[in-house]
Formats: sequence, C-alpha cells, structure tokens
Amino acid sequence: MSRIDATLSALKSQGRKALIPYVTAGFPQKTTTVPLMHAMAEAGADIIELGVPFSDPSADGPVIQKAGDKALALGIGTVQVLAMVREFRQTNTTTPVVLMGYANPVERYDQKHGADSFIRDASAAGVDGVLIVDYPPEECVEFAAKLRAHSMDLIFLLAPTSTDERMQQVAQVASGYVYYVSLKGVTGSGTLDTDAVEAMLPRIRQHVSVPVGVGFGIRDAQTAKAISRVADAVVIGSRLIQLIDAAPTEQINSVAAEFLSGIRQALDA
Repeated sequence: MSRIDATLSALKSQGRKALIPYVTAGFPQKTTTVPLMHAMAEAGADIIELGVPFSDPSADGPVIQKAGDKALALGIGTVQVLAMVREFRQTNTTTPVVLMGYANPVERYDQKHGADSFIRDASAAGVDGVLIVDYPPEECVEFAAKLRAHSMDLIFLLAPTSTDERMQQVAQVASGYVYYVSLKGVTGSGTLDTDAVEAMLPRIRQHVSVPVGVGFGIRDAQTAKAISRVADAVVIGSRLIQLIDAAPTEQINSVAAEFLSGIRQALDA
C-alpha cells in the first residue's frame, strides 16, 4: 500500500475529506519550498502536490505559469525538486508528496536510461505519486507498473470533456487518486460550477474505483466545502500561489498556513 493509499483510507474511515494544496517547487525562492511544505502539512494538508517547473506548461494558467517561469530562472529542475523532497522527508515521513508536471522533464531526466532513472531517484527521495499532464493512459501501462513496484502511484487528470472510454482507460492504470479538472481551460480559469461537478462525479465513479479529487477553481473555504460533499479530496493551487506571491518572504509560511487552516476547518465542519 502506498503512502497515498494509506492516507486516503484513513481519512475515509474518519469520514473526512483530503486537502491537497499545490505549490510550484522553487517559487518564490529556492529556499522557501521545504519550509512551506512543512507549514502546509502542519496546517492540515493531507497530500502535497509539488509542481515541477517546465517551459511549456500547456495546462497551467497565468498564475502557475508565472511561478514556473520564476522557478526556472532560479535554476529549478527535476534534480532540484527531488532534493527538496529528500530534505522534506528528513523530518516528515508521513505526508504524501505528488510531483505534478509534464513528460519532457521525466524523459530528459536521464537520456540514457529514460524514465527508469527518474522512478528510481524519485522513490529514493520519498516521492509518493506522479501526475504527468501529457502522458496518455494507454501508453502508461509499463510506467505505472514500475511506479507501483516502487510504492508510487500514477495519477491522471479527468475533465468535463472526458469520454466514458477515456475514463475506462484511466481506470486501468491509475492508482492513488484521480484528479478531476472541474473547468474547461487552464488552471485558475473560470468560475466553479458545483452543480456540474456534483453531476459528473457519479459518472466518473462508474469507471474509476480510486478516490476522486477535484481542482481548478477552488479558491476559498465555501467552494472547498461545497466540493467536499461529493469529492474525496479538494485540490487548491492558483489561489494559494497568488497568496504566496503577494506575501513578504518572511510571511509566506504563515499566510499559506492561515489560508489552508481555514479550508481544513471548513472541510471538517
């Protein structure tokens, strides 16, 4: 059982929903990510999604693109992100960490050995799951099996436009949880339609047996609470990064913790 499985199973047994914040590794500074991860965990984050900066992030809106560009300018790549996870694991061995990014950094991590080296090093660093936005499920059977052999999960996105066939393809290889993108478009765009999400999730669950998290558009405790009534987890990224971006460096951790604590209280109310 992966750390993600154990965490989500424990929450389900308690009748609680998972809080999954997303932050871009290396933003706003190289040294802020690991302390921020600890602050988020202490504030009630159940799983942390850590964005791997990439130069062509097709699914990211302007807020996360800006954060990724700044991290890239600071020299943050996959090697540096894995080092951050290793440092986090020195004092936190329980909170699952999911790397979210794109195929190119995985494929280029070790051009001689391909994804195998990435899997080995990610496992050694303490990574629990990988979400590769542009990996189609039908081409990931072997990759998913290798991740599971290292107690890591392969997580996939589903969208309002996902067909039943695509959901079934995802169900065959996904583990940990699936991430339902509640809006058409990129991260941070549009207004969340909770009724549409509520209508979609039963259809997803007809095909997918793992827990379902919902993200893209959750910006406050009210929307998080509404989504938690039908989802197993809520994912918050763009709004959190906006708050971090606006905060003085010395207040980043406290601002993030205060925001997530409010979400946690709403989910548990």
